[in-house]
Amino acid sequence: MSSTEVYQGDDLIHSPRTNKEKPAELWWSIIKKTLFIVGSSALIFAALSNTLTYHLQRFWGASGNFWQHQWENILLTFGDDSFNLFVYGSFCVGYIVYWGIGSFYTYMDISGKPEFLRRYKIQPGTNEPVERNQLIKLIAIAHFNQILSIPVAAVCYYIFKYRGFNNSYKLPTFHWVIFELAIFIIVEEICFYYSHRLLHHRYLYKRYHKLHHEWQSPIAVTAVYSHPVEHIFSNLLPIFAGPMIMGSHIATFWLWVSLAIFSTLNAHSGYHLPFFPSPEAHDFHHLKFNQCYGVLGVLDLLHGTDEKFRNTKAFSRHIMMLSLIPPREAFPDHSDLKSKDLNAGLFTTEVIQPLEKE
Repeated sequence: MSSTEVYQGDDLIHSPRTNKEKPAELWWSIIKKTLFIVGSSALIFAALSNTLTYHLQRFWGASGNFWQHQWENILLTFGDDSFNLFVYGSFCVGYIVYWGIGSFYTYMDISGKPEFLRRYKIQPGTNEPVERNQLIKLIAIAHFNQILSIPVAAVCYYIFKYRGFNNSYKLPTFHWVIFELAIFIIVEEICFYYSHRLLHHRYLYKRYHKLHHEWQSPIAVTAVYSHPVEHIFSNLLPIFAGPMIMGSHIATFWLWVSLAIFSTLNAHSGYHLPFFPSPEAHDFHHLKFNQCYGVLGVLDLLHGTDEKFRNTKAFSRHIMMLSLIPPREAFPDHSDLKSKDLNAGLFTTEVIQPLEKE
């Protein structure tokens, strides 16, 4: 697939690349973006992990290393049955994390409460509240796909076992876990971008991917609202691939699954909440279909599949908000605001015309 081909629904569209950067400058931009995303993610995780571990140890009074103690309890529950540990243990972890976080978002979508969070909606006025029959269908398909993950995990178990399945009593070191997570992020970006973009081929889109795009304004639990073929090859395998390549410890795999689920729920949530990773790019993908196929945006930058996105206000908002000001207020859509005198200088908003729906 060439970098100038963009698949949208049933049609194949050829769009000339408009990125003006020279190849060397483009690659440097890609390297910087990758290092920033992976490095900042590792730093944040390290800080949170150390703090969380300290407080949990004090709260629970666990002797020695808290996580090691909990892991040993899990192994005592499952015994020496590595198959059940991997297949059913992974299912339970994924299910609990998905619906634990997803239920909070779904409550907001149904009730509109807490009301102050509606200010953080990316597409205001949509799914307020979410339509009941749509939600029932969504929950049914999501559960089917989650059950489908059990036989997929069973197959992957033997690949893990061949690669060197690790379910030992001793957990990997913290620094090794951070290194593996960085590898997983890169592998997921590659696998998801190309599998996702392939699903936008006119033949595959109408058969396998159109279902997921029924939601032009997605909600969190639409993350696995998809055809089973798409769910296996574009949702599950990109997550499984990194740990299979690395021969990771099962506890590291569970941690990765939890982080990946949080990421995809946030990306589909329709809310750009403060201190959360920005979901603007994937929300824009649901709105415009042929932009922003990846997770990190690195391969979108390389292939030029984020050009239209970069010319919208949504791109200006595509940052982690470190204040409580909603992104739509910090970066307004329209330029009907007159020049305002703010402190010592003048502030003007740029005129950016919204894209016409293709």
